[in-house]
Amino acid sequence: MLEKEIEELKNECLSCQKCELCSGRHNVVFGVGNPKAKIMFVGEGPGEQEDLQGEPFVGKSGQLLDKYLSLIDLSRNANIYIANIVKCRPPMNRDPKPEEQDICIGYLRQQVRLIKPRIIVCLGRIAAQRLISPDFRVTAQHGEFTEKGGILFMGTFHPSALLRNESNKPLALEDFQKLREKIKEEKLI
Repeated sequence: MLEKEIEELKNECLSCQKCELCSGRHNVVFGVGNPKAKIMFVGEGPGEQEDLQGEPFVGKSGQLLDKYLSLIDLSRNANIYIANIVKCRPPMNRDPKPEEQDICIGYLRQQVRLIKPRIIVCLGRIAAQRLISPDFRVTAQHGEFTEKGGILFMGTFHPSALLRNESNKPLALEDFQKLREKIKEEKLI
């Protein structure tokens, strides 16, 4: 039943033409992972490699994310789900505009409703400001947990930002270690 509902939502998303982002896409990047996962990761939107392959976080930033995930015994193929706020690549990898986020956020809300994660990790400023708080500051609040609607939210650095500013990698690693502790505390895996 769950898989069928997710597939129906994905098919709806694949045919979406509600904003101008659809005109430049190669693929809709719906999401990937275990639909029964208790941990969900959410980014802002697909980049070039994600648009070409139709899967979130597959480029260099995805490789870095996979490395951090493996350090805490998580895997996109086993025990997490990964999605984005917008499902189509913004031109030149720019930040998704607020109106684009507003149009697309319903798909993410439906994914969350179906998957029922206990923890959502927001990767980067855009996702954290949209899902946690409009004034969220990743540099100051990364690794902090906030509960909203029965879901624990944590914001951390976007993997692309870590590739641009490697001095934040130790801080991101600490965030992932905090996530591992929270997963153990909540007995999620």
